[in-house]
Amino acid sequence: MQTMDSALRHITDHIRAASSNGTALRICGGGSKDFYGNHLEGELLDTRGLSGILSYEPTELVVTVGAGTPLAELEALLAEHGQCLAFEPPHFAWSSSATATHAEPLGERAPSCGTADGSKATIGGMVAAGLSGPARASAGAVREYVLGLHLVNGLGEELVFGGQVMKNVAGYDVSRMMVGSMGTLGLITEVSLKVLPVAPAEATLVFAMDQASALECLHRWGGQPLPLNASCWVHDDTAGETTGNTGQDLLFVRLRGAVAAVEAACQKMLAEQTGQRMDNAQAQGDWELCRNQQLPFFARPPDPSLALWRLSVPQTTPVLDLPASPLVEWHGGLRWLWAPLHAAAALQAQAHAHGGNATLFVVPYVDSTRARASFLLNNSAQMAIQQRLKQSMDPHGIFNPHRLFDAW
Repeated sequence: MQTMDSALRHITDHIRAASSNGTALRICGGGSKDFYGNHLEGELLDTRGLSGILSYEPTELVVTVGAGTPLAELEALLAEHGQCLAFEPPHFAWSSSATATHAEPLGERAPSCGTADGSKATIGGMVAAGLSGPARASAGAVREYVLGLHLVNGLGEELVFGGQVMKNVAGYDVSRMMVGSMGTLGLITEVSLKVLPVAPAEATLVFAMDQASALECLHRWGGQPLPLNASCWVHDDTAGETTGNTGQDLLFVRLRGAVAAVEAACQKMLAEQTGQRMDNAQAQGDWELCRNQQLPFFARPPDPSLALWRLSVPQTTPVLDLPASPLVEWHGGLRWLWAPLHAAAALQAQAHAHGGNATLFVVPYVDSTRARASFLLNNSAQMAIQQRLKQSMDPHGIFNPHRLFDAW
């Protein structure tokens, strides 16, 4: 059985050889986020050998794991100690198969932690993709929980950044810079993460209201001392199946925190706005579906030319003029939309006008070439910084070429 040390030596040797002869490498763990980003190019470099819990101090709220460790394995361990990754990293994987209807099913949820037995997501991929779940707007993003990491750069050098403590003065925070880099700057070998206790109380309220009213309520509640944790507004087509109606606009709001705070918030919000409190067991299952893009909204539309777009905008952004009804998360800050590729310019213009951006997240079936620019930087200064970072960390450009930007 291969140990993590021997796996690291093998990977480092592979990287050094690739650096010497200019061979491109495609870093891959479980492959759950292969759909995300631009091209998949290069010789496969598998990180799953870098698996294992290296250090866990529940009283210190810190865990250090190998990059190839399954995300589900870590979450199950944390759940045993009443702790969690508060940013709710998604496990989903989108299939390129023409027979798939939405994000690949993950199997039965493990009752101990609510995650999926069939999940292929790894910790390294979680950091490299930089994706967060429904609680991101309140609990923070992946980068805010990365305390430190080890990596191998494009010259085969092993580097260490950050540490295993909350407050760190170790210089430039390269460890957080790796979040969302899509493996283009280096191969992450191990990560230290901040974890948090599971909230003692949780409640989900549901309100029937249109998108404009939902955004107004979320902005108002966000300015009050309420334990808001997550929100989701969606036009629910399934709500009208039994009555023959066209569906219903629904706002779901999750509260988490101290028992007294959650109960007081429920009373206040339901007094202000007509709604109802959901059964916790049902609500938790629904939030897990939202986290892993298994809700009916994420089922591929009958039109094979439609792509899934991700619009990231300030929470105060009003209702946008979109070609279809979106699913709105993060108290208005994240808006998912099914729209054709030719809508790109209009979507990006609207997002940019409000200080945000529009990203092509899942390509339509009719786009079989995968030749697309999912990540755009319109700021030339930012692009210049990105290129200098790439040159410093991976001078020969061997890691995940063109995965993040078309230029490199």
